[in-house]
Amino acid sequence: MPQMGESIAEGTLSRWLKKVGDEVKRDEPIFEISTDKVDAEIPSPTSGVLAEILIAEGKTVPVETIVARIETEKGASIVATVEAPAPVAAAPAKGAAPAPVAAAPTPSIPRAAPGSFEERVRTKSSPLVRRMAAEHGVEIAGIAGSGIAGRVTRKDFVSYIESGAPAASTGLPGSMVVPMGDTHAPAATAWPGDVVEPMSKIRRLTSDHMAMARRVAAHVTTFFEIDLTRVSRVRARLRGEFEAHTGQKLTYLPFIIHAVVATLKRHPILNASVNGSDIIYRKRYNIGLAVALDPTGLIVPVIKNAEDLSLSGITKAANDLALRARTKKLNPAEVQDATFTISNPGGFGGMIGTPIIPVGTTAIIAIGAIEKRPKVITGVDGEDTIAIRTCAYFSLSFDHKVVDGADADRFMADLKKTLEGIPEAGF
Repeated sequence: MPQMGESIAEGTLSRWLKKVGDEVKRDEPIFEISTDKVDAEIPSPTSGVLAEILIAEGKTVPVETIVARIETEKGASIVATVEAPAPVAAAPAKGAAPAPVAAAPTPSIPRAAPGSFEERVRTKSSPLVRRMAAEHGVEIAGIAGSGIAGRVTRKDFVSYIESGAPAASTGLPGSMVVPMGDTHAPAATAWPGDVVEPMSKIRRLTSDHMAMARRVAAHVTTFFEIDLTRVSRVRARLRGEFEAHTGQKLTYLPFIIHAVVATLKRHPILNASVNGSDIIYRKRYNIGLAVALDPTGLIVPVIKNAEDLSLSGITKAANDLALRARTKKLNPAEVQDATFTISNPGGFGGMIGTPIIPVGTTAIIAIGAIEKRPKVITGVDGEDTIAIRTCAYFSLSFDHKVVDGADADRFMADLKKTLEGIPEAGF
């Protein structure tokens, strides 16, 4: 089981792409994994024949656990798939025992003494877990961890919170502390004829994240209708040449992302994060894009430093991330550190939505269906006429713990003005 990032301690082997006896080539995808960050296809570290499968589909194991053995071709070498260095066996001779795909399993580690190196590693945990702990006023050291060296994973933390465990004293005002009661819903019972299917790994992780996100933020949503007629005209004028030159499809989304970034610079509270009683104003503009996965699931790849990208750069980044999200080619770093998120239910025909704010941010925007509508337009002579305009409803969900309604509405009014006033030459 490879380690897909510094904070990843375990992974679920979601699907085998090869079966015992199949020939595999070096770098050919051999199985799929799901972690608390990303789904990914794992390539074979060598060429040979898949001789033995040790970990069944659906099983969650620590990183570095041997999941299969490959009988290598004559003279082939074995390369460990984990990031940490590990002893590597030479290629076996014909008839010898097959070589492992990954390094030896991590031995069980006893609970470390307070103040020891192992204890410091464990309590460090991942940035996401530390952020959730701070927002809940919970000491990580008091939670039993199931990760490497006893590190507390997000799953451990969610289980701890949902158990109704009390929060530690944080010294914060009562309005800043999230109450933690029993959040378990009554169990449903299957009726005769019903079909019962276990949740996929990514569905369970999405469920945990959404429930957590809903609890830690005071959700409020505001709605604006924005006239995208000028954007539509600019897009139509640029589209042919742009797509021929770049090979990228030019949609409305890059225009909206570009305008969102420019507007966030003028309204920094919408590009912020909360750490206990502190507000962190981010100076980078990392835009998360909610991508629906087929057949079910949701992932949010992130355009890093979007403020440094042109319209062309944003288009390329958005298209590339969306494609690799759907083909499970993302790496963990590409789904982390969003400072603001955009969801696009309009792509499925949705008119309006109230999205859940991702943990660690203060706002998320949803774009409804972009369509032509009759609108009343006041001419230069003051007369009102009915015209056909290209419009969409935009909804902004924001964390009312730190973002006031006036702040949110000023942001949306500014975004509306930016998009409706786009110059004919484009950005």
